[in-house]
Amino acid sequence: MVFFLEDAKGARPLARFLPGNIRFAWADVAAFILLAGVSVLVFHGAEQMGLPLSQLQTSPISLDPVHLPEYALRTTLRMFAALGASLMFTFVVATLAARSRKAEMIIVPALDILQSVPVLGFLTFTVTMFMGLFPGSQLGAECAAIFAIFTAQAWNMAFSFYQSLKTLPSDLDEVTRNFGFSPWRRFIRLELPFATPSLVWNMMMSMSGGWFFVVASEAITVGHTSIALPGIGSWLALAIQHQDMGAVTWGVTAMAIVILLYDQFFFRPVIAWADKFRFEQTASQETPKSWLYDLIHRTRFLRRAFSLLTVPVKKLAAIKWSKLPPAPEVRIPAEANRAIDILWIVLVVAACAFSVWELVHYIARSLTWGDLRAVAAMGLATLVRVAILIALASVIWVPIGVWIGLRPAWAERLQPVAQFLAAFPANVLFPVVAMIIVGLRLDPNIWLSPLMILGTQWYILFNVIAGASAIPGDMKEVSRMFGLKGWQWWRQVALPAVFPYYVTGALTASGGSWNASIVAEAVDWGRTHLEAFGLGAYIARATAAGNYPRVALGIAVMSIFVIGFNRTVWRPLYGYAERRLRIN
Repeated sequence: MVFFLEDAKGARPLARFLPGNIRFAWADVAAFILLAGVSVLVFHGAEQMGLPLSQLQTSPISLDPVHLPEYALRTTLRMFAALGASLMFTFVVATLAARSRKAEMIIVPALDILQSVPVLGFLTFTVTMFMGLFPGSQLGAECAAIFAIFTAQAWNMAFSFYQSLKTLPSDLDEVTRNFGFSPWRRFIRLELPFATPSLVWNMMMSMSGGWFFVVASEAITVGHTSIALPGIGSWLALAIQHQDMGAVTWGVTAMAIVILLYDQFFFRPVIAWADKFRFEQTASQETPKSWLYDLIHRTRFLRRAFSLLTVPVKKLAAIKWSKLPPAPEVRIPAEANRAIDILWIVLVVAACAFSVWELVHYIARSLTWGDLRAVAAMGLATLVRVAILIALASVIWVPIGVWIGLRPAWAERLQPVAQFLAAFPANVLFPVVAMIIVGLRLDPNIWLSPLMILGTQWYILFNVIAGASAIPGDMKEVSRMFGLKGWQWWRQVALPAVFPYYVTGALTASGGSWNASIVAEAVDWGRTHLEAFGLGAYIARATAAGNYPRVALGIAVMSIFVIGFNRTVWRPLYGYAERRLRIN
């Protein structure tokens, strides 16, 4: 119903006479209600995290569905806390690696190692530390769980941001240098906006990766220490232990609802906002849509509040730093430069050698060369599985990812589905896999392997979608004008455009597959135990037994395999993408 007022010009809508802040009051009210509801949930969940540790014994995990909303809230808060920490880690570490050659020499190999260390490997050494920091409080166990989820999220985001910074368009890079941008202004004005579209897609993948390991993160069992934090992961662990398929279904349903909610309330608005940072010279014909993003745009009060919050950042970015007087030119002889580089390398090698010596000394006190040979053979078996699975996933998901990325409308529809499939914990499939393998008498060494790629194949899909959606519109128009079709279009347009993104996705999928081998090579369902010959099963057994020397040996061997594979395959491809395939 529309009300009219009469004036000299005739009947006019009443809304024309209302102040702007009242005219759009409905949008402000709706946004305020949503914001207040989220704030209440966050404060309630944060309050529960600080309860005494004894509360976990007096109120253990229950499979009553009435507790699922509370468990879902606790798990979601852990996921977003870990995502925030991963984002800060990404901005600092990836930027430092991209800007400094000496820092890159340390950070990139360290990321290679860290992404290969299983979640259980981190829990083995961090649970005691965090419990000691917060004695008698659930906060210690919460920090351990958040840190474990962080280790499933951070490396993918760091590699994505690093890849974006290494492939900045050279003309934009030259402009910022000519205008004398400070490092902070260059980061805010060029590096962060250029990397944002790809980073957002990798944030979604990292959230899903956290779900994949949520069972191990919340139902912590290390040696004689067992802690079950309230959450969907602990619910699923208990349901699997009791072989309760009804409870498993309830848990998966709750997970699907949570993923749908944070997709609509967080990721979909962020994707719509990040679309303005796409690097292209022509206007995009199709843009991502979000009802919440549109609602925020209709508000007055909320937009002004956000503007006030971003004032400090804008002020810092707008500062024109006065140029320092030119320092007296000091010419360092080439021999001195080489000496400094050699000294830096010697220091790094010495630190690594000392760490390796300490690790070897720790392991050698209880293990023999025979153990090392056996673990190396297991690592080789897992390596073969990882290489085959990554190749198959690439053949399947690269064409699909390009097709989705070029169609924003389809990407909007399929995004929640892809997030759910990427988050689907392998543990939920254990009963089906166990019954099929036992019933058909299949070889676990072969048929447990698909569980390794179940959650990590999506790294390839999400990165390829990000790469395809970032193809400039003018490049698409030129390819249409020249009639590029079929294999020629794939060879000259699509594959070169998505290749840097694919390398990032394949690299993180490879590291994630090594990580997933912990839960994929050893499957338990009730009294049924299936185990494949591989490094993941070895580390899972050692962790459950609390045998720290064997855990250390397994993680060390896994790190060696991952670094070797990355250095011989993925790093050369990174270099090729940086030299030949950046958009200029």
